[in-house]
Amino acid sequence: MRKIILLFAIFSFLGVSAFAQKGKVVSARSLKDAGKLEKALETINIAIDKNNEKSKKSIDWPTTWQVRGDIYHAIYSSKDANIKKLVENPLQIAYDSYKKAMELDEKNKLKNTMKISLTMLNTDFINQAVVYFNKEKYNEALSCFKNILEIGQLPIMQEKDKPASIDTTIIFNAGLAAYNAENYDEAIKYYGDAAKYGYNKGKTYELIAQCYLNKKDTLKTIDVLQKGFEKYPESSPILVTMINLYITTNKVDNAIKYLDIAIKQDPKNATFYFARGSLYDKIKKTDLAIEAYSKAIELNPKYFDANYNLGAIYYNKGVAQVDVANAIPTNDPKKYDIEKDKADEQFRKSIPFMEKASEINPKDTYSLESLKTLYYRLKMMEKFDEVNKKIEDLK
Repeated sequence: MRKIILLFAIFSFLGVSAFAQKGKVVSARSLKDAGKLEKALETINIAIDKNNEKSKKSIDWPTTWQVRGDIYHAIYSSKDANIKKLVENPLQIAYDSYKKAMELDEKNKLKNTMKISLTMLNTDFINQAVVYFNKEKYNEALSCFKNILEIGQLPIMQEKDKPASIDTTIIFNAGLAAYNAENYDEAIKYYGDAAKYGYNKGKTYELIAQCYLNKKDTLKTIDVLQKGFEKYPESSPILVTMINLYITTNKVDNAIKYLDIAIKQDPKNATFYFARGSLYDKIKKTDLAIEAYSKAIELNPKYFDANYNLGAIYYNKGVAQVDVANAIPTNDPKKYDIEKDKADEQFRKSIPFMEKASEINPKDTYSLESLKTLYYRLKMMEKFDEVNKKIEDLK
């Protein structure tokens, strides 16, 4: 009989011990509810201390981790600066605690209360992400956005018989944070996910391409732009980026091809005609370059580059014709005069455009120097003196 009583006493002791540790969790919750967060933190830490023999029961109890999450969440939400200093990144610790609680809660007994806690946590992660982003702490903002996306996909957050909702704005913002953090692989991942759902249409493809461009992967950049253009052929940003890329990589034929498409979409865009003129100029298709520059000036008479480049074409044609004249034998002065007159005709064509360029940008020395040479060649000495003075004044 004495042995039975002793055995009962041992079981009673073990039960009290286990209850005592779970009592720490209950106590921590009560302290949290009373606003005594520092004491609540100390108490819950005892309940999860692996070095504490008495914590064996409470450390695997789902409620322990739920309460721990609630305490850290309350620390994050506290207005008391001293409380906030208790721990670093309490919001993340709260989330990690809730995940541990869900992992241990095999029977989903905490499902309803956990869903409420996670919903509130999600809102705070959004607010924290905005704060981090505005402070240019982009890696921290990215971490918040990742947590938001993860919370949204947790089974506990899903409605019965309904597919998981996708927050494309958060996905895109995660990409934006990663991009600003210069984490281009992560940015490509999140922008790519946003693109799958059509978020921001062509702009998202443009941003993916920019990531690859920053990684110096030109082939991937072009591939993404082409896919984006196929899906959103009306997207000017994609088109412009693709044209610029072809221009910088010296793929003139491709650049002209997409410029023609851009002009069809936006026939009053002087920049497109200027770009077309530059490309034709580059491959020595001078007549087509003149036509393109002229159209750019027609659409925008104050387009400095178009005026200057068109003036330069006529100037260079004049210089080339001077070489032709100089090649005439000295015993044929009549033919020399004919060829020289042809050169002067090109120089005269150049003057109005160079004058307009100088009018648009009076401090541009290149147009002034060109005018100085033109006036001298054509013996327009009054204008020569005038432009020479402007050059001297700029010095």
